[in-house]
Amino acid sequence: MPADLPDDPAALAEALRPALLRVARRLRQEAAKAGLSALDVLLLVEIKRQPGIGVSDLAEAEQMSRPAMSTHIKRLEAAGWINRLSHASDGRRSGFTITPAGQAALAETRRLRNDWLAARLSRLEPAERQALAAATAPLLALVEAQS
Repeated sequence: MPADLPDDPAALAEALRPALLRVARRLRQEAAKAGLSALDVLLLVEIKRQPGIGVSDLAEAEQMSRPAMSTHIKRLEAAGWINRLSHASDGRRSGFTITPAGQAALAETRRLRNDWLAARLSRLEPAERQALAAATAPLLALVEAQS
């Protein structure tokens, strides 16, 4: 580890947190240009990944109440980004699928985020880009680790 980076996990967390938060904020701002909030993106990705998923499962995955999730789902439906499906055996339940418009909104969001990030990365020295590339796997391990 370079001498200017802390070896202590708590100190490293303190050093990394502001940079990670700022990058995440800027990527959210780029997504907003396509008309999607961060939660919109998360929900559309989850619905795309699990066609037929319902409000309860989405609420549980995002650790929010069902009524709050219903509000978000209604907004996604009104925007034409998802469709509601009736449950085959339980008329009280429904699930959701992503529409072509929802797919297009996700693709535009991905393009805007990638363009912004690629432009910033192109300004870095090759060694700096290599350091970020080397950090990709450990950063993913941080978010994928179960608490």
